Amino acid sequence: MQRKMTFALAFANRGFMPGELIYEAREDMIKAVTDAGYDYIAMDAALTRYGGIETRDEGLMYAKWLKEHEGAFDGVIFSMPIFADENGAITALQDAGVPILMQAYPDEIGKMDFKHRRDAFCGKFSVTDVFTQYGVPFTVLKPHVVHPLSPAFRQNLKDFAAVCRVVNGMKRFNVGCIGARTTAFKTVRFDELTLQKYGINVESFDLSELIFKVGKLADDDRAVADKMAALEKYTDFTRVPERNKLTLSKISVVIDEYIEEYHLDALTLRCWNEMETILRVCPCVLLSELNDRGIPASCEIDMCSALTMRAMALASEQPTAVLDWNNNYGDDENKVILFHCGPVAQQLMTARGTVTEHKMFAKGDPGSGWGTNEGRIRAFPTTIANCQTRDGKIVVYVSEAEFTDDPIEDAYFGCAGVCLVPDMQEKMIKLARGGFKHHTSVGVGHMKAVLKEAFTTYLGYDWVEID
Repeated sequence: MQRKMTFALAFANRGFMPGELIYEAREDMIKAVTDAGYDYIAMDAALTRYGGIETRDEGLMYAKWLKEHEGAFDGVIFSMPIFADENGAITALQDAGVPILMQAYPDEIGKMDFKHRRDAFCGKFSVTDVFTQYGVPFTVLKPHVVHPLSPAFRQNLKDFAAVCRVVNGMKRFNVGCIGARTTAFKTVRFDELTLQKYGINVESFDLSELIFKVGKLADDDRAVADKMAALEKYTDFTRVPERNKLTLSKISVVIDEYIEEYHLDALTLRCWNEMETILRVCPCVLLSELNDRGIPASCEIDMCSALTMRAMALASEQPTAVLDWNNNYGDDENKVILFHCGPVAQQLMTARGTVTEHKMFAKGDPGSGWGTNEGRIRAFPTTIANCQTRDGKIVVYVSEAEFTDDPIEDAYFGCAGVCLVPDMQEKMIKLARGGFKHHTSVGVGHMKAVLKEAFTTYLGYDWVEID
């Protein structure tokens, strides 16, 4: 079983301040973290004065303790119950290697005497200034001072946990590229060496190898039978001819083999037109199923969408999708129909999908496009994002929108939803002038602030503001 998200706790001290308050802070923070559903580790309070970090020696002790527990925590919460000593703090945390949340206690009216006055409002700046001087990234959230047992800090914890998941999940991972760039789409070009600079390792596979592997699988192979049963349970396959359903099952088995052998965390697939002309299927439903079980999978070799899909999946812990900016919605300048042929996870749809023949391929080559998972995208608050590689950098945009329950006529092919994008016309101009593609990736919930913090503070992406 996957362990709970875990935070390493650290507490500030400064000699002339009321150190007894640190003991209360430790109890408060442990309760806040565990009540929110997370786990924690903390250095033995008996090792330093009041269990806090003040001197360089105490900082070195904490840094050594962190190193001994490397891999056991996802982020550090540096709590300032009182004005902090920045020398001990930077010594303790400069090599933490994970996101650091700066939390400072508020003072209370009626408790401003020397025994109770904290001055953490001021001390927080002392610490953040020195961390900035050292080039050590950290997270600061609103409000500037906050009690650990307050609703505001509970939201801080939720947001910080999301930041930690994105940062730790994106700073080193493997993504599969199955097939060459879709020939007709120069828009999805990317620079593999740029991605490697950011810790993103691309494993490339020739589509001919996948086709060969599919051809080698026997019709009665146990893995194929199991996969077919899983796909039939996943969505409505009743219209699909047996031969095409069998081929889709074999392709899914081969993709799973790539995922397992190369430890792929995400993938992108050349989905047309060889699969249709040679294998007589369209793999949309297979991408839908991958996304539904938490493996971000984009179509048309849109590697950049796969990256933002993974980031949003980490942040939200829900499936994501890549969609076309496809159609205006009547005369409403702030609504757009976002569409793709059928790679959308079932969890993002209004109901179970139906596997059909891809109408675009069937038009010129009947029988060649079985595999689109048709349906409608449900209403939910969403985040829209994508990126590009430019001049050795990853350049990303993120905005927020809402999928609505506005109807789309039954004759509309594929899986689509109406999305309300505030000030959309201005955003379309910025995306066009910024050289962004006709795809956008979407996730569940509003997470722009979380993604901006992860991308810019810790991962070093270039940010383009479109709002």
